[in-house]
Amino acid sequence: MNRIKKILGVVWMVLAPMIILFLASQAFQKISAATALTKSNVVLQWTIILAIFSPICVGFFIFGYYGLKGEYTHLPESSADLED
Repeated sequence: MNRIKKILGVVWMVLAPMIILFLASQAFQKISAATALTKSNVVLQWTIILAIFSPICVGFFIFGYYGLKGEYTHLPESSADLED
């Protein structure tokens, strides 16, 4: 199970920047294809989308880093297992 956690950590670390690049490329395509009347709306929409999904992808990357590092190898089963 720990090996799967490490492999999935790498997957999350690779997937996070790929999602950001995909969203940025889509934003560029949609903004450049927009007409003059709808350009401000499209820019606003994609700004909001990128602002919401960028921190989520950063969290994915951090989660993957901790998975790869082995921070999730032993999870506490009860509150008595927690250390100060």
